[in-house]
Amino acid sequence: MATNTSGITLSNIEHFPGYVITRHLGLVQGSTVRAKHVGRDIMASLKNIVGGELKGYTELLNESRQEALNRMQAQARAVGANAVINVRFSTANIAAGAAEILAYGTAVVIQREV
Repeated sequence: MATNTSGITLSNIEHFPGYVITRHLGLVQGSTVRAKHVGRDIMASLKNIVGGELKGYTELLNESRQEALNRMQAQARAVGANAVINVRFSTANIAAGAAEILAYGTAVVIQREV
């Protein structure tokens, strides 16, 4: 369970230990479409020759996942949620060199068990 500055608690499971779900608000999602950068492509080509992590792409994907999460949390906040359960990520190719990162889950209202 993780809460961040958005005030929305996230979990990739269907419940929060020590909490009870008081309202189910439905599916929320956030996505971003990112394109590859020419400079990163050149470095990736060089790495393919010698092997190793493609750090430019790792950074791009991390930024993309965070942006998709931020948008999902904004949608959850807009419907009155304070948490999102069953958080998942999905990717899809949109065009040559561009991909969508989608974050989705179920918006809920939770409160501590008494």
